[in-house]
Amino acid sequence: MEVKLVSITQPVVEVAGETLSAEGLMAYCARVSSPNQDNPNYAKLLAYCIRHGHWSVFEMVDMTVEIVTTRMIAQQILRHRSFSFQEFSLRYAPAQGFETYPARRQDVKNRQNSIDDLAESDQAWFRDSQQQVWDMNSGLYQEALERGIAKECARALLPLNTVTRIYMKGSVRSWIHYFQVRCTPDCQQEHREIACGIREIFQAQFPTVATALT
Repeated sequence: MEVKLVSITQPVVEVAGETLSAEGLMAYCARVSSPNQDNPNYAKLLAYCIRHGHWSVFEMVDMTVEIVTTRMIAQQILRHRSFSFQEFSLRYAPAQGFETYPARRQDVKNRQNSIDDLAESDQAWFRDSQQQVWDMNSGLYQEALERGIAKECARALLPLNTVTRIYMKGSVRSWIHYFQVRCTPDCQQEHREIACGIREIFQAQFPTVATALT
């Protein structure tokens, strides 16, 4: 799993002789009806908007990140429809490898939870099984390509833990909701690690908003 910042909205509006920050732009747009729109201070305003549910101002700025994960986790990420996505396409480029996952025991009381208490023998069996599946399927995949079978067809032979890469772009509002849903114990651990990694990036880029949220 890897996450990294690609871009955030870069304002060009100046207030008090300085170009606004991304957070400053949200406050500037929020003050569209105010004679005090050029006020460079925004911490209290953004905190007020969060407390009172004025979420539209947080749609004025976007953040894009790059995520390296697997097709299994990508399926969950792509369900967040308020975002825009570009994903590595196995129609145009060959598979780049796979990722091995640890095994966890199914929680019989909560279908959204798994418990990390399996014996090392079960862990080893699961790791070896994933390796066997990859060795077999990737071998067949390579043979399919050598036979001239199109990549868009050959990818049917690949397992869900095949590595993929995604660009994910959304507004600050969308990211706030994403963290609320995916940085919690109900989320699959591998997806939660991605979400928490992105949240660290978000906190560095939007410290005022992050402070207000906590």
